[in-house]
Amino acid sequence: MKISAPSSSPPAAPLARLLVVDDEAPLMGALRRTLQDEGYEVVGVTSGAEAMAALRETPFDLLMVDLMMPEMDGIAVLRLALAEDAQLAAILMTGHGSVPTAVEAMKIGAIDYVLKPFKLSALLPALERALTIRRLRVRNLELEQRVRARTAELERANGELEAFTSSVSHDLRTPLRAIAGFAEILRDYHAQALSPEVRHLIDLIHTGAGEMSQMISDLLAFARLGRQPVRRQRVELERMFREAFEELAPERRDRRIEFQVAALPVADGDPALLRRVVVNLLANAIKYTRPREVAVITVTAAAEAGEGTPIYCVRDNGVGFDMRDADRLFGVFSRLHHAHEFEGTGVGLATARTIIERHGGQIWAEAVKHEGAAFFFTVPAEDVADPVTE
Repeated sequence: MKISAPSSSPPAAPLARLLVVDDEAPLMGALRRTLQDEGYEVVGVTSGAEAMAALRETPFDLLMVDLMMPEMDGIAVLRLALAEDAQLAAILMTGHGSVPTAVEAMKIGAIDYVLKPFKLSALLPALERALTIRRLRVRNLELEQRVRARTAELERANGELEAFTSSVSHDLRTPLRAIAGFAEILRDYHAQALSPEVRHLIDLIHTGAGEMSQMISDLLAFARLGRQPVRRQRVELERMFREAFEELAPERRDRRIEFQVAALPVADGDPALLRRVVVNLLANAIKYTRPREVAVITVTAAAEAGEGTPIYCVRDNGVGFDMRDADRLFGVFSRLHHAHEFEGTGVGLATARTIIERHGGQIWAEAVKHEGAAFFFTVPAEDVADPVTE
């Protein structure tokens, strides 16, 4: 008869690695064997000095230490152990008469205490609670380290991006200035020797160089926007809209525009950043109402349903757009109209979206082609006690 050897499976991994410290050797030995039977890997020692030697030699998940010991008591061991490993879980073992001292030890860093003589039904849950807390501590530490590493990585990337954008700005502007300058020389000093067609082509070159320079400026400003801190305070948007409309006087010269601003709630935001939103939205409305004999631009606000957060709205009777293109509206360099119809680089609305989202709000638009458009945005209120939000 052929007898096959019984299959063997690898031993299960221990639940955790424990260090038990008690000057009563029989009690320490019994506790060690009991916890080993429960699936823990246990090292037992009978003095604080031995405990510290063991901790320095190999890592442990949890320390169980007796409060009353000669030479080095449990409080001293606890202090030294946590200095070695701040994430170490610790449980103090004590008699009934030392409970106040055990509670004091928990203020130092012990997670729990257990009373002698032990009851397994009380000891095992205490161990599991302490180990759960340790796992959370370790996980939090790992997350903090990852956040710090990621933050450092982002700071390096931002520094590289800043250097890159500065370099691009210089490297791209230099040839553009040369193109525009030579085009001006040809146009201003050699016009008589050039045909009308050539002069027209030179004008196109000069205009194109100017548009490219503006695109570079807008793109650089947009790239820096994400790193600019948001400094919140009370912002009177009603007054800001009125002031911005006056500042845009050159854009509405020789135009008939009916401009109305309702009483607007005060916003909680960065005045400089929100001013850019206001100016961009008003400039947008002024530009796209140009074909109208009488342009109508209104600014209103209404409470958001169920929340009370104001929804600000800038509405015009301009050319509007097809709502099927609404998703592209706030993209960088995204334009829904031809450049020969309406000037611009397509960065203004992308800038407005970035600013509003950095305030925790939303921005969107509704329109009917040839009948006008309405732009909505929210600026949720936050605690302004801390004036800087990174």
